[in-house]
Amino acid sequence: MNDRSRDIGEFIPAPDDDMIVCRCEEITKGEIRRAVHDGMFTLTEIRRYLRTGMGLCQGQTCTKLVKGIVARELGVRPDELEPATGRAPMRPIEMRILAKDGEGTK
Repeated sequence: MNDRSRDIGEFIPAPDDDMIVCRCEEITKGEIRRAVHDGMFTLTEIRRYLRTGMGLCQGQTCTKLVKGIVARELGVRPDELEPATGRAPMRPIEMRILAKDGEGTK
């Protein structure tokens, strides 16, 4: 769903907009809805803008919820949205650990 020429209407606040959808990043339903109305029509754009699915659980708890919210705002079925681009979680690693890994491989 990348048809940005379509008018989806103005953002109208809903009573449940303060509901937390992404617990790891503390993102609310209203923030997701507002992002769609601000022009972010793909799950990847929303993920990069709001960081949904980028917390400790890596989207295990919120991905379906976010997809459903975006689909409703766009007036499409959830399966019409392409999945967000995923990447393996990265953690900082100390150089000494990498150096030890390379010992004895000459």
